[in-house]
Amino acid sequence: MKKNSSPLDLNGTGYCASFNFRRTARAVTRLYDMALQESGIRSTQFAILVGIAKNQPVSMGALAEVLIIDSTTLTRSLRLLQKEGLVAISNRAAMRQRFLTITAKGKRTLARSLAAWRKTHEHFVATIGSEYWIELRSELERLARVAVALEKPQKDVSALMAANS
Repeated sequence: MKKNSSPLDLNGTGYCASFNFRRTARAVTRLYDMALQESGIRSTQFAILVGIAKNQPVSMGALAEVLIIDSTTLTRSLRLLQKEGLVAISNRAAMRQRFLTITAKGKRTLARSLAAWRKTHEHFVATIGSEYWIELRSELERLARVAVALEKPQKDVSALMAANS
């Protein structure tokens, strides 16, 4: 990349957590998308199907919380999966919740994609090292909790930071 000639002071922006996480996420997502291409689903759809399959029936709110995804994005993704016949969305139930289940077609699609996912995941972990992956995954989980907590009022963040010390 060429040197920036902008009069803006952009010093330090290359260390931005959001920039670096999104850059890495795009690269990893692209890797898994290529692996899952033959199964007909993308890695984001794979993650949603796995989340539903592991927790079904699961409310949309609970799935959004597990995936740390906003409800608008999840709803849009679920509509596509429902249209393709991969998930079923219940009518509003008690407490105005809608519940998700994976359909028989969804189970077949998920089963068809698992071999490609496993092969890619095993190759990825072997390349970076399994011990490193376990440590990194733990750190990523911790950072996700911190980021979610930072969205909340300051008193909650202080309690989280004390617990993580």
